[in-house]
Amino acid sequence: MARPDDDEGPAVAPGHPKGYLPVPRGAPAGEARAEPHAGPEALNGGPGLAPGAAGALLAEETQARLLPAGAGEDAPDPARPRRTALSPRRFVVLLIFSLYSLVNAFQWIQYSIISNVFEGFYGVSALHINWLSMVYMLAYVPLIFPATWLLDTRGLRLTALLGSGLNCLGAWVKCGSVQRHLFWVTMVGQTLCSVAQVFILGLPSRIASVWFGPKEVSTACATAVLGNQLGTAVGFLLPPVLVPNTQNSTDLAHNINTMFYGTAFISTFLFFLTVIAFKEKPPFPPSQAQALLQDSPPADYSYKTSIWSLFRNIPFDLLLVSYGIMTGAFYSVSTLLNQMILEDHEGEEVNAGRIGLTLVVAGMVGSILCGLWLDYTKTYKQTTLTVYILSFFGMLIFTFTLKVNYIIVVFVTGGILGFFMTGYLPLGFEFAVEITYPESEGTSSGLLNAFAQIFGILFTLAQGQIMSDYDTRAGNLFLCAWMFLGIILTALIKSDLRRHSVNMGLRSGDAKAVPDDNPIDEKPKVMMSPQPESSL
Repeated sequence: MARPDDDEGPAVAPGHPKGYLPVPRGAPAGEARAEPHAGPEALNGGPGLAPGAAGALLAEETQARLLPAGAGEDAPDPARPRRTALSPRRFVVLLIFSLYSLVNAFQWIQYSIISNVFEGFYGVSALHINWLSMVYMLAYVPLIFPATWLLDTRGLRLTALLGSGLNCLGAWVKCGSVQRHLFWVTMVGQTLCSVAQVFILGLPSRIASVWFGPKEVSTACATAVLGNQLGTAVGFLLPPVLVPNTQNSTDLAHNINTMFYGTAFISTFLFFLTVIAFKEKPPFPPSQAQALLQDSPPADYSYKTSIWSLFRNIPFDLLLVSYGIMTGAFYSVSTLLNQMILEDHEGEEVNAGRIGLTLVVAGMVGSILCGLWLDYTKTYKQTTLTVYILSFFGMLIFTFTLKVNYIIVVFVTGGILGFFMTGYLPLGFEFAVEITYPESEGTSSGLLNAFAQIFGILFTLAQGQIMSDYDTRAGNLFLCAWMFLGIILTALIKSDLRRHSVNMGLRSGDAKAVPDDNPIDEKPKVMMSPQPESSL
């Protein structure tokens, strides 16, 4: 049953590039307010206006000003809160997305974790196999802008269909590459999967915002990211089991076929599920913040303006670089993990996969705990900075225990590293949405991922070369130095929780909205914070 969210309210107004503009705080409490079409004489209010009445009139004024221009007499009563409701379908949408995101992540890492096996099968170098991972990063950077434009202008469902469909197509192309001279075919299939990833990675925060309420949005985002992390975990675990290292080329080809065809059938099933059950949005918005965005006239939105606005946001710029460093380091470690382990633990391909599994599963636990913590406390910057610092120390510990003769120690330190490093990923998404609201979640997430891919390519190439010229420890210390820089950048981010302010605005009286250019009434309006409402 639908229910109004009485504790949420608008904190933005028409005039922003996306249709709304935050209003500076700090006006004296209890001062003037204007009726929707009142003249200057109304600015001093009226005698005997009770604090509770002031709050009610303020809510009416705010709602009236957020109606689209030209709504006319047929517009809904502005005094009434927007109707919000949580749809049960939100869990189906989240599950479907998480599953096909899982398969896409599995296909990313399935070559790297048994790189020595594929090197022997195709007769290529380690760098060729590394590029099967890095193509995911390379494809993302030039395609992210058209992909986010598509998400913002054509919607969530079409983007999801493209992601799931291309993932399915790439899986089937790989099925035709199981011959020694067909490395280029497997590269084509992997490239299709990498294009699918562009339509996947930016969706967690958008799905969470469009389908989930304010008290569950961070957990939903973490769960959506969790699907991708779980795919990486399965990608670490299954390939060494399905494709063991053997000198019998016939058996090896059969095992690779089994892995490729299994992936293709699962991808096809999930594509059909996406077609049938994945919807654009729920019947009613889940929060007042989302209701305000849906009320924004589409003509008011400019993709170029939105991008420019994001790059002018200094806290977001700092987050772009710090998030790129952390996630790029994770991509590099994941791609080169097999080579790291085998350098000091020869013949341990299966355990290398299990260490990768431990790293990611621990990170999944970290992701969920961080999401729950954010929903409970809304301490975005403090949590992000703390996890970043702990990831840095986790990387140091992992680096100096790789050469220990007891591989169980590497399992433990890999789990510690994964808990914090992988657990950081959804934090960056949610922090970005908070400090950039009301800009598109898809655009901010897309830019974060673009920087992550750029750093991922650079770190993988640089660390791989350092490992070849020196050793694994030198390569990992290279990543540690960059992560230390990321800590400094994160500490400099100013925490301005805009979306949270919108959802709490009417109750707290802290965040208000006025248009900077009213198309109906040319006279400027003034709105001040009311006195706290009485309990009556």
